[in-house]
Amino acid sequence: MLTMAPQLNESERAFPPLLLHLILPLLLLIIIIFKLFLKPSKPLKLPPGPTPWPLVGNIFHMGKMPHITLTTFSKTYGPLISLKLGTQHLIVGSSPSAASEILKTHDRVLSGRHVPNAFPTETSELDHTSIGWTSECHEAWRSLRALCRAEMFCSRALESQALLREKKAGEMVGFLRSKMGSEEVVDVGEIVFATVLNMLSNVMLSRDVISFEGGEIKGFIRSVMEVASAPNLSDFYPFLQRLDLQGLRKRALGLGMRIRSMWEPIIEERREIRCSGGSCSQQDFLDALLDNGFSNEKIHQLFMELFAAGTDTSTSTIEWAMAELIISPESMEKVYKELKREINGGDIKESHLVHLPYLQACVKETLRLHPPAPLLLPHRAIQACQLMDYTIPKDAQILINVWAVQRDASIWDEPLKFRPERFLGETGCLDFKGNDFGFLPFGAGRRICPGLPMAAKTIPLVLASMIHSFDWSLPDGQNPKDLNMNEKFGVTLQKEQPLFLIPKTRKNM
Repeated sequence: MLTMAPQLNESERAFPPLLLHLILPLLLLIIIIFKLFLKPSKPLKLPPGPTPWPLVGNIFHMGKMPHITLTTFSKTYGPLISLKLGTQHLIVGSSPSAASEILKTHDRVLSGRHVPNAFPTETSELDHTSIGWTSECHEAWRSLRALCRAEMFCSRALESQALLREKKAGEMVGFLRSKMGSEEVVDVGEIVFATVLNMLSNVMLSRDVISFEGGEIKGFIRSVMEVASAPNLSDFYPFLQRLDLQGLRKRALGLGMRIRSMWEPIIEERREIRCSGGSCSQQDFLDALLDNGFSNEKIHQLFMELFAAGTDTSTSTIEWAMAELIISPESMEKVYKELKREINGGDIKESHLVHLPYLQACVKETLRLHPPAPLLLPHRAIQACQLMDYTIPKDAQILINVWAVQRDASIWDEPLKFRPERFLGETGCLDFKGNDFGFLPFGAGRRICPGLPMAAKTIPLVLASMIHSFDWSLPDGQNPKDLNMNEKFGVTLQKEQPLFLIPKTRKNM
């Protein structure tokens, strides 16, 4: 039996003071040697930014909420800024024009990936079997994305999976109904996570991997995401990479071994069936990988990424949407009336979703205010280039602050308000497919989230099922206006406090 993954402690979330005291003198000595024996190079015309401190650069400027810090810097220094994190250059775009330059005009040159040292796929064969963390967009990466698209994310594949997703949404509704008699408080994020994870696991493995009563896999996946977003000295000072001073790579490897034990027996069972000449009654994504000769290691790498990205982002979006609707009862009522008008009894079907414009507007508005990845995943400059009249050095890390772009008052009217109506009428056609650089919750260009088509089905289906079947209230008579809406920064933007609600029978059903 697996044990629950412990959460990152404070020494892993921030920089250990003791380590800094030991490392800074060494860094100072190295820099002095370099300055004495190397000829000074002509300074680059970098984008403006806050003055870096000696040795550490702007590391301590970032704080615990980097997306907010970088938004503040952009208001002072402009839509394209530069910082130094240790010895590494960081370039941040915080406007639609900057995002367009990075993700469209210079997409080829800036489509490399800055891979965290905790996940060193760029130094192994797994760089050719990673869909998210490949160092460059090479041929193996393109082939892998094409395989995932054909087997999981294209229109044909999504249509074939519709009954499966509807079944899992129905099971969620059934579980919640079992809680109504005692007015039991439920953790919305836990219920949604189990639903989304089982939707994905049935597409990939043809079976559930978690129950609604909880499971260890959520703790493991969240811990992996925390490791990925934890500040790491090895990323800021590459000559320290082999030392793994904070133990993040070791921790990531340990978590990976625990997670893979959940599906490795399934892979071995499927291989044994094939060796004995048998066949499976239902073809799934695992079969497609085995048909293409994937080793267990390559399957593990891909499953880790798909499960982590596919569950955490959708779960956080649905939880944020429910929270916003709880504190906006008028919007909640509009969603319910739309559902009641379009659906004549029974459960929600995916075919209903195209007839629910207000529900879709609520999803878009949630993605605008609470983008799943506020800074997207870090890009890397494959070679030096000119961007908005500035020089971007080779291997510089590139971030797009979509959190800032999507809350920009020059683009959005009353940007801090939850107002789904902004996505109706003339702006109703505005989508999140990477075509509008003022609204990029899933990114754009070569590195756009490959699971976007599935998320566009999963999120509204689960959200609609929850609202259509239940009235929701906060526990202990809590006033919705007092609901904690603070954020917790990470690879995904989560609620600082989980959303606890009581499902009740709708009075007018």
